[in-house]
Amino acid sequence: MVSEDSAAGGSRRGGRAVEAGARARRVVAAAQRQWVRHPRWSLAVKGAVAAAVAWFVGVLAPEPFSDYPYYAPLGAVVATTSTLARSVRESTQAILAILVGAVIARGVDLVLSPSALSVALVVGLALLCSGWRRFGEMGTWAVTSALFVLIIGNAAKVEFVGAYAGLVVVGAAIGVGINLLVPPLPLTPTEEALDGLRDTLVDQVEALANGLDGERPPSAEEWEERRREVEPTLARARDAVSRTREAARANIRLRRHRDWAVSQVRRAQELEVSADVVGSLVRLLVEWEREGRDDLALGARLRPLAARALDAYAAALRSVGTEPAEEEALRALAARAEDLRSAVREARQEVDEDYFVAGAVVLALRRGAAVLAAT
Repeated sequence: MVSEDSAAGGSRRGGRAVEAGARARRVVAAAQRQWVRHPRWSLAVKGAVAAAVAWFVGVLAPEPFSDYPYYAPLGAVVATTSTLARSVRESTQAILAILVGAVIARGVDLVLSPSALSVALVVGLALLCSGWRRFGEMGTWAVTSALFVLIIGNAAKVEFVGAYAGLVVVGAAIGVGINLLVPPLPLTPTEEALDGLRDTLVDQVEALANGLDGERPPSAEEWEERRREVEPTLARARDAVSRTREAARANIRLRRHRDWAVSQVRRAQELEVSADVVGSLVRLLVEWEREGRDDLALGARLRPLAARALDAYAAALRSVGTEPAEEEALRALAARAEDLRSAVREARQEVDEDYFVAGAVVLALRRGAAVLAAT
């Protein structure tokens, strides 16, 4: 009897241990998902660690470097605020800009005593140099460096310049090293940028469909009200995808998120073509189906069918990646596009008109459907 009770107790304890282990794994998995979804957290932690290590190294460095330890964290922050490949490039650019700024300040200091005139001259020359394309986005460091060297380093000219530049180099090396150990992989910002582009395209297509869903074609002013700013959203998505591709180089984290990264590239290509399709639809309808034209692209007969086809296209764009809704939406789009194509063909035969623009609308819709179906 005792042995049976002991076995039962052991079984319960084992069950609780398994349950606790499973709960711990779920918590860890949830924490990892949140970490990936908020890359700013990783950036903040890496920047803080790199700055602290750089400060510590600056304090331990021999004189005159240890007199200015606060410059090392500057280089560390520069190197941890972007992707691995970009951090190396931007660190090099920042160091080059710092040296150029220091040279400008020392050159002006040789001919002018510290004054408002010398400050103006240093800032003006540094601003001119900061636009040099080799500096990239780090050109402002030339101005910062020039002012630091001119004003703060006036008492110890040579020592300050050497310590300032040297500590920034050390800090940047520390930041690059930490970026190498924990490289950024901005998949979540890219996903959000692609979602924003999709939503903008859906909104634009729905606005077109709404414009056609009436007894008369919209006026030029009404069409203008239905235009959406697609280009800025498209540019942001392109930039986000470009950063993800850049971050993927020599990135040890990519192995765990390779499928996600690949799907984003595929989705970006799909949305790029979809944006071109939507742009074509906007140009065709705004130009050829507006109030005041005698040769309307669609006319009262085809407008309702075109509006339904556009509604189906918007639904298909919105549903991509959501099985099985995606398949149903694509079938509905194919059916609505075919309805419009058949109506255009019948209209050509009955009234002996070309309906070239209406045919172009059908082709654009079929192209959009083909792109969505291929992904």
